[in-house]
Amino acid sequence: MNITERLQYIMKLNNLSASAFADKIEVQRSSISHILSGRNKPSLEFIQKVLVAFPKVSSEWLLTGNTVVNETIPSNQVESEPNPTYHSPPTPTNQHEGDKKIQKIVVFYSDNTFEEFHR
Repeated sequence: MNITERLQYIMKLNNLSASAFADKIEVQRSSISHILSGRNKPSLEFIQKVLVAFPKVSSEWLLTGNTVVNETIPSNQVESEPNPTYHSPPTPTNQHEGDKKIQKIVVFYSDNTFEEFHR
């Protein structure tokens, strides 16, 4: 997924058209059009505006695609599970299990939001 696709993903999660997205991040609509068409790459200022308008979006994910979006999932797209099942992680079988370190913890909230904590 490239940066244009990640921007489109943010727009889709928030049910925003290109025009509404431009208004929300306070840029000209033509800027969005040029970025989505591939004519231009987003500037640092553009990226900063996206991150300010969508504070739950991970800057690392937006720039590199390496993490997930910390964005609220619209309630009409969430299938609720009344009694979620939690499974223990599998027990490591390799000889280097002492070398493992936690890199990321994700906490899911009942309002369909989540947070990531990185080491």
